Amino acid sequence: MSSVLNALGAPFRRLLGTDKPTVTVVELQGPIGIEARPGRGLSAYSVESSLKKAFRRKSSKAVVLAINSPGGAPAQARMIMERARGLALEKQIPCISYIEDVGASGGYLIALAGEEILADPFAIVGSIGVVSAGFGFHDAIAKIGVERRVHTAGEKKLRLDPFMPEKPEDAEKLETILDETHRIFIDLVKTHRGDRLKGDESEIFSGDFFLAGKGEELGLVDGVGDLRQILKSRYGTDVKIKVITAQRAGLLGKLGAQIMGGLVDAVAVRLKNDGLNARLGR
Repeated sequence: MSSVLNALGAPFRRLLGTDKPTVTVVELQGPIGIEARPGRGLSAYSVESSLKKAFRRKSSKAVVLAINSPGGAPAQARMIMERARGLALEKQIPCISYIEDVGASGGYLIALAGEEILADPFAIVGSIGVVSAGFGFHDAIAKIGVERRVHTAGEKKLRLDPFMPEKPEDAEKLETILDETHRIFIDLVKTHRGDRLKGDESEIFSGDFFLAGKGEELGLVDGVGDLRQILKSRYGTDVKIKVITAQRAGLLGKLGAQIMGGLVDAVAVRLKNDGLNARLGR
């Protein structure tokens, strides 16, 4: 059918209503983490199918990344950003990032994939920083009479253990990692935003978050407005907007995940990883 329409030429396609400009919108919603699955948060794995499908549409005037994420795992955010940017270059399709409610921290990092970043007037943007949070339980377990037994090989293996008093050297180690992570984040923003950044860097990279209007003043955002109205003003009032939404896992996928989960007893490892990720702000 498409070959027949192509043979008829553009005037006939317009007459039939099949020659309308098309923009593909990919929804990127939720916190970012390695264990995210399609429809349940964001990871490089969970968004791969949606991104490939969006950039496969050669007729699209542009691909819009509709971002709504407070952040999460920095490595996953960087990989999503690089994948989207790479596909845009490979397929020669313009990529636009649009921040809906929030594009903060890792969510903003993903937005760097766009050649431009647009946002809803009420959107929260920025938060270019790194956070570490945790708890100390050593007094609590002493009061309830719990004896903890841990055996390790490697003198630094038990750093930042929440069941032991925090050591100054461990806190210093963590701060070094946070500072390095922050520096990498800043470098990515500077690389992708370039001379569009305005204002004092101490404010832009303080870890603070801003409404979209302030983000535009600082150069974190290129424009503020309603996405549909922006697309209509650029591509015409008859522009067709194709939305790609990540699908949740079906019944077989859920059963498979449950079966695989039952094969591995990783409770202790999971708790340790969760504790470390929480301290690293992931």
